[in-house]
Amino acid sequence: MVILGNIPEDMVEKIRRLRDFSDGSRRRKALLTVVSLAGGAALWYLLTRIPSINTFLAGPREVLGALIAESKADGRYFKDISISLQRVLIGFGLAFLCAIPVGFLMGWYPVVRALVEPWIQFIRTIPPIALIPLVILALGLGESAKHTIIFLSAFTVMVVTIYQGVREVDKIYVKAAYTFGARDWNLLFDIMIPSAFPYILVAARLGIASSFTTLIAAEMTGTIFGLGARIQGAQQFMNTQVVLLGIITIGFVGYALDKALLLAEKKLTNWK
Repeated sequence: MVILGNIPEDMVEKIRRLRDFSDGSRRRKALLTVVSLAGGAALWYLLTRIPSINTFLAGPREVLGALIAESKADGRYFKDISISLQRVLIGFGLAFLCAIPVGFLMGWYPVVRALVEPWIQFIRTIPPIALIPLVILALGLGESAKHTIIFLSAFTVMVVTIYQGVREVDKIYVKAAYTFGARDWNLLFDIMIPSAFPYILVAARLGIASSFTTLIAAEMTGTIFGLGARIQGAQQFMNTQVVLLGIITIGFVGYALDKALLLAEKKLTNWK
């Protein structure tokens, strides 16, 4: 209850009502999502009605037809999804396992930060596609080359995020723990990891997004299977329906994984 006291009436009228900053109800969010998807599909359809655009942009009906045809043909569509997803998860998983210790070491030890951070920032600014020739020369055209390209892209993004999370840990907790005789091991597991855990999950979301954006470049290292290979093959024959189908599939799979990580973040960090 707000006690207004002797505030003049003209001032009371100017007092603004506190804005609702919550996400709203699930029903409202679901309705807005449906409206957004329907609006996007309608805009897509209208754009393909323009003669200068429909020469290179297939419409929703054509892409849906390509999805049905590709699904019924020889099952390669789902095989491409499986192979690309496997490549992304292997590259991302290895990057995630390496980024956590490196990020914590950079955030906790100034010497490690001074030695490693310049190289992290240097590699982070290099587009993954520029590394393809060197990766092919070093690792050939096998799966390891594709995993390496995805690894490099996801690793640098996650290291920076985790490092920032460690740096944001409140030093009051660290000093208090030291006062009561805590060792580095206790600080790591009782203070640093719990405090930086939300940043670790954010790093995972950024890493999985970076892995999917690098997937096409990774599958340029000589392969006939995968969504990236399917897109490149369809592009050579001007098959825009299949090109768009591959792009949309990558978007949906990446979106689903991001939502899964977001759900895990909400479940595991509800103590915040």
